[in-house]
Amino acid sequence: MTDTSTPHSALRTPHSPNALDVLKERGYVKDVTDEAGLRRALEQPITLYAGFDPTASSLTVGHLVPVMAMAHLQRCGHRPIVVVGGGTALVGDPSGKTATRAVLSPEQIAANLVPIREQLSRYFTFDNGRALMVNNADWLVPLHYIEFLRDVGRHFNVNQMLHHDTYRDRIGTEAGLSFVEFNYMLVQSYDFLHLYREHGCVLQLGGSDQWANIVEGVGLIRKTEGATAYGLTCPLIETASGAKMGKTEAGAVWLDATRTSPYDYYQFWINTEDPDVERFLALFTFLPMDEVRALGRLQGADLRQAKERLAYEATALTHGEAAAREAQAAARALFQGGRGDGGAALSATALAAVPQTAVPRAELAAGIEADDLFARVGLCSSKSDARRLIQQGGAHVNEQPVARHDAVFTLDDLRNGAFLLRKGKKGYHRVVPD
Repeated sequence: MTDTSTPHSALRTPHSPNALDVLKERGYVKDVTDEAGLRRALEQPITLYAGFDPTASSLTVGHLVPVMAMAHLQRCGHRPIVVVGGGTALVGDPSGKTATRAVLSPEQIAANLVPIREQLSRYFTFDNGRALMVNNADWLVPLHYIEFLRDVGRHFNVNQMLHHDTYRDRIGTEAGLSFVEFNYMLVQSYDFLHLYREHGCVLQLGGSDQWANIVEGVGLIRKTEGATAYGLTCPLIETASGAKMGKTEAGAVWLDATRTSPYDYYQFWINTEDPDVERFLALFTFLPMDEVRALGRLQGADLRQAKERLAYEATALTHGEAAAREAQAAARALFQGGRGDGGAALSATALAAVPQTAVPRAELAAGIEADDLFARVGLCSSKSDARRLIQQGGAHVNEQPVARHDAVFTLDDLRNGAFLLRKGKKGYHRVVPD
């Protein structure tokens, strides 16, 4: 093995808790291949990895559980490796999917890597070799297929592979399972083997839907190297109401500010359901657990304080403290007395944090119907969706209810140079003339 140095070891002190206890206390652990063995391994600095799909230019809130687990492990003195699946993305991971994934070009994948690294660097540091980011295309693309089948494929039993839910469930569908996807388990296992050989990596993290792939990677290292490696899966997070974490009516919640604004990101967290607040504080912030538990004990109206703390901490991690302060100020102004005058009571800083859309002045001069306006800015998914909102009394412009879907708004209706649109109680958006 190469690259076995551990410049990150200085992070750990003799009095540091075992990292596995940290992960378990905060809720990051679902299954471990060998818990006692991993606990012993974590008494010394180790190298670990998790893989991320680079088929978009941004990660989402749905990726944050393994990201935060890696960040806590780094804080305990261990070294994370981020594997962006430039090679496996060319194959397509069938795990948890009912149809074949779209395949991106190598150029598209490469373009997505830069912003993903920037997003991850807000959670843990890559400085001085304390974390690495690698693209598995670098070692998967040059593989010679016959040699790969001979050296790696022979360690996999097809009968055993077909018993895994990932493959069994897909085979029973009309879409079926392509031969390319069938190879995914082999190439992900090879990732682990490659990282073990090159970087001394002995732990793979992933979501619970990756359990089969992780177990096979651990087995491949044992069979080829006679060495011990470990796998740990994190739970797939659902909200108290059963919704998938990171999904909203508007779609995914992105870490990229151009896809999900800091204000909308803050709103996502502050709208956390009451039973989830303490759990999410433990998972998605670095607050000490004593403070997490104290905030979790708040009840009734006081629980709003815990939600504000969650929203602020999560937004500061992803977008920085300045953006978090602006989002918090905007939210407080909008929900605690900023209503009634189209935004006049809001500070310029708070207004700047509210998402806004510029519409050509000529269009505003001619007039825009209410359903078009709400659909245009994304508060509603379509004009028909906007009509339903208006019929239900949930649409407001400048804090005045919109009575008809064909109500027309023009430049004469601007207040302080903008329209302030509101969907329901908390969905705000500004429209400004361009």
